Amino acid sequence: MQGARGRVVAEDGIWHGGDLATARTLFPEAPGPWVDLSTGINPIPYPLPALPLSLWTRLPGADDEAALIIAARAAYRVPAFVDIVAAPGTQSLIELLPRLAPAGPVAILGPTYAEHGHGWRKAGYAVTETAVPAETAATIVVVNPNNPDGRVLPRAELASLAAGCTARGGLLVVDEAFADFTPEASIVPDLPDGTIVLRSFGKTYGLAGLRLGFAIGAPEPIARLKAMLGPWSVAGPALHVGAQALSDAGWLAGTGRERAHDAARLDALLAPHGRIVGGTTLFRLLETPQAATLFARLGRHGIYVRRFQHAPERLRFGLPGDEPAWSRLRAALTLHAPEASPPA
Repeated sequence: MQGARGRVVAEDGIWHGGDLATARTLFPEAPGPWVDLSTGINPIPYPLPALPLSLWTRLPGADDEAALIIAARAAYRVPAFVDIVAAPGTQSLIELLPRLAPAGPVAILGPTYAEHGHGWRKAGYAVTETAVPAETAATIVVVNPNNPDGRVLPRAELASLAAGCTARGGLLVVDEAFADFTPEASIVPDLPDGTIVLRSFGKTYGLAGLRLGFAIGAPEPIARLKAMLGPWSVAGPALHVGAQALSDAGWLAGTGRERAHDAARLDALLAPHGRIVGGTTLFRLLETPQAATLFARLGRHGIYVRRFQHAPERLRFGLPGDEPAWSRLRAALTLHAPEASPPA
């Protein structure tokens, strides 16, 4: 790929949001600071509590982990007969899940978060991406709500998929990374047999750098995940902050209302530029034949949004975090001056 000044940019592999190094290479003359709208992370994070120095100077204790698990059980409405394990981010769990599944084909309901397919392929599984739920694969992976289009499968349909996977000796994986603001979509309270649910902390709470995630499922596979993760897998500060934040139901409800208002505000800004084809409370998906030109226009104004290797007509927009960021986005979107050719 060539940058805005003809410079070659290597972009092999999976594209991810938040890659401002690539943004700076593509648009070296863009004004700073960058407005990064390329992730689905809450731009207004949970307020960090004061952290005792001891959290940095000692290994995490069993009581620290227990406090986090108690808070996570309540926040995610985990039944008593279901177990839960904390990990240093859901990405580490995605890498481990293939060790739990039997041999056999894997179907991923997509297009969706590409690391799921990548993780299963690395482990040697035959993976297909399908636009409708597969009925024959041993293992099925569903991101619910989906990234990037926000599609939600009803809980009854997920339960049916789980029953089929169990009958074939397989596994249903449901990634609920964006379910915090739509708890009615979560399958956790009625978790079917043969199902593992992933939950992400950092996106909703705006603290992705904390690296904290959870797997929820029957005791036996969760025990295996615990053994694979080993001791002290989650840092003491992450245990402490996570326990406090997950116990703060008032903050979650309030920020959910605020981000929903922001999402509607973003829809109004984007509507004249294409068709809004989905999203969640934390991001919106725009479809337009002018996506490459719009991406370039925004990039030249120091605003980075998420593009897609296999859907060049789509752009995903996260939420601006303050009024200056909203103003910069509005100005770039309403600019009527002719645009130069976008980066290839």
